[in-house]
Amino acid sequence: MNSDNTRQGVYYALTAYIFWGVVPIYFKWVDHVSPWEILSHRVIWALILLLAILFWTKQLSELRVPLKLIPKLLVTSVLLAINWLVFIYAVVNNNIAETALGYFINPLVSVFLGVVILREYLRPLQWIAVAIAALGILGQLIMFGRVPWIALALAFSFGFYGLLRKNLGLHAIGGLAIETLLVVPFALAFLIWTGWQEKLAFGDHMPTDLLLMLGGFVTSFPLLCFAAAVKRLSLTTLGMFQYVAPSISLVLAIFVYHEDFDPGRAITFICIWIALAIFTFEAWAQHRRRPV
Repeated sequence: MNSDNTRQGVYYALTAYIFWGVVPIYFKWVDHVSPWEILSHRVIWALILLLAILFWTKQLSELRVPLKLIPKLLVTSVLLAINWLVFIYAVVNNNIAETALGYFINPLVSVFLGVVILREYLRPLQWIAVAIAALGILGQLIMFGRVPWIALALAFSFGFYGLLRKNLGLHAIGGLAIETLLVVPFALAFLIWTGWQEKLAFGDHMPTDLLLMLGGFVTSFPLLCFAAAVKRLSLTTLGMFQYVAPSISLVLAIFVYHEDFDPGRAITFICIWIALAIFTFEAWAQHRRRPV
């Protein structure tokens, strides 16, 4: 892999993760709209843009998948919709910090699911990292009587999504287009029903309409950058960028939107950061030991 390719990959990865980090700003702009309506528009406009990209790049054939994969794609599409809905709900209800916690937890959840479902083996330091993360969440429950359900819902929905998508071998854009296509009938049905109830935000205010339509770009642009980064960087290198997005989101939550960052939440974050530091160091050390 030449240095120019690597440099381009770094730029693409940074663009994707920085964009994902600041994306709560977009959902704050439309926080006067129901999360269900925001989700419905995001699904519909994302599908339109993804199909346009596939048409422009002459890759519409990527939409052809074996029928036996449809049941799994139905499950992944539901998991993706849940992830998007929880994220939107959290942002419009002033819980950006907890979304950041969810995406910090996500790599550890993926490891946990690998052990429980795929019977993968964890090395000692990985066990320690997972245990510290679990203690952080348990501590919040014991001391403050609450579970960070938004963070856990985001981490587990995306963790299960990644687990199922891992072995499907689908094109990044084509696969997402199929998943959104499977959810679109429900999104359209919701918008029609909401319109019939005269509770639809779309159509009343041009700036709001344009912002809701922008949801397709918000969904597709970082994914395109990420797909370009994957082609140019090793997964180990790419993995080092995954904490950029939740770090930016956390800064936005505390310093821009002035969300409460109480001791319970701080303790949970500290435990997760310690766990991630151990996990990242262990992965780096293991990578260094492999023969070149």
